[in-house]
Amino acid sequence: MTNFKKVGLTALAASLVSVSAHAGSLSASGSASMNTEGFSGEQLDAGTTFSMANSVKLSGSGELDNGMTVSVSFELDDSSANGTKSPFDDHSVTVSSDTMGTLVLAGHGGKSSVGAIDTTAAGDMWDNFDGVTYTGGVTVADAVAANSGEDNNFLYTSPDLMDGLNVTLSYNPQVTANESETGFGVNYSGIEGLSLSYAVTDENTHAGSDTSGDNTVIKASYAYGPVTVAYSEMEHDEGLSSGANDNEITSYAVSYTVTDELSVTYGQEESDLGSATVDAETDGITVAYTAGGMTITAVMAEIENGNHATNTAADAEYWKLGASFAF
Repeated sequence: MTNFKKVGLTALAASLVSVSAHAGSLSASGSASMNTEGFSGEQLDAGTTFSMANSVKLSGSGELDNGMTVSVSFELDDSSANGTKSPFDDHSVTVSSDTMGTLVLAGHGGKSSVGAIDTTAAGDMWDNFDGVTYTGGVTVADAVAANSGEDNNFLYTSPDLMDGLNVTLSYNPQVTANESETGFGVNYSGIEGLSLSYAVTDENTHAGSDTSGDNTVIKASYAYGPVTVAYSEMEHDEGLSSGANDNEITSYAVSYTVTDELSVTYGQEESDLGSATVDAETDGITVAYTAGGMTITAVMAEIENGNHATNTAADAEYWKLGASFAF
């Protein structure tokens, strides 16, 4: 059993003392997806693959007699998809109040203050290539891990301190066997169409490091009519004196909503690794069409200098066609 340190949200904790819950409610939701995708390049021809994924989410909530709400959420999915032999995936308990904010304790699938922000403006463009290995032995660099420590994680979100402004606090007592993590974030959406976010997490100890590491993210987006533009910058400081593993990813995207059902997005990301001589770059376009609970998605993307070196063998193209269903 994991022992957690006491979280300094005294007012929130005190309000839970000597209260009872009214009858709650239970709901179910879920999704299923089918994808076919492929890679090609000078030393990469992975052919075409086909995959399926599915999940079911059960959520229950009830109101305490002091007006606070407590909810529990469990996600069931394919054990091969969540990397375990258990059908249970994300699960959490949430306590919320209009005046005190929201506290989430996630047993798995939790978010730090950094992870609570959609950390790349271009979405998961880089993830399409993450860890892909070429026939020549070159492996595409992994993207920055924005949300370390998903297990046994606390995330507190304040109510609005002023119009559209709130803060987040996060804590994970044991991200790994050798480190814990604290986080702080600020979010602002008080101007119509504008969204601004800043967050930092600090890894209090780091095995083999001279100093503690940290992750920092800044993101801005603005929507005007059918057009949305977004920019993000994320830095990962490994805590090593050499800085060899430090990484900075900048990203931007432009989205255009053609109709209520059809949207087109172009995105670009650039990774600057401390030990590398050149930056790795990826860009791509996504087209999505939604009809009720079904979404059809097509993706075309490419990567240059995938191993942070001027080697054409590390360039590649990617495509995907998928359909997802939600209920």
